[in-house]
Amino acid sequence: MKKLIFPLLLLPFVISSCTSVNDHSEENLALIQNYIKAVENLDYDTMDSVLDDKYLGLGPSYGDSIGKTEAIENWKYNVENLYDKIEYSRSRNAALTITSGDNQGDWISNWAELHITYKDDGGSVNIWANSIYQIVNGKIVKSYTFYNEADALEQLGYVFINPNNL
Repeated sequence: MKKLIFPLLLLPFVISSCTSVNDHSEENLALIQNYIKAVENLDYDTMDSVLDDKYLGLGPSYGDSIGKTEAIENWKYNVENLYDKIEYSRSRNAALTITSGDNQGDWISNWAELHITYKDDGGSVNIWANSIYQIVNGKIVKSYTFYNEADALEQLGYVFINPNNL
């Protein structure tokens, strides 16, 4: 019984440090829906308008990071040279507020199945992606994006070989 009492006493503190509703949740959810629509429409002008000037994108690999200018330049290149179409399906969003510790503020988490078609018969891939967006004053200031890069490459026909086996 004593082992059960301590976790029950901690429960209110855990719940209060991360809430599922905030004052801006509806606006933030709409912002992310707009951003996702811009990605699907390959509309980097809208992407540019919703990213804060101090935007920092992290992932999908550990150590990957990109600022707003680089992100927009990458999207322009990808739209013009790489992607024919990006479709979100089974996309879901959740709003939450982190009230203590690192990364305090309003966040939207999006998880989705993406179908990406490449130009010039470059093939297509289906991936599960999770992106988490921090929003301040109606702009995306930070994002973390996670997906299995190796899975996408394998779907495109890449083969992974251990260099020790060459």
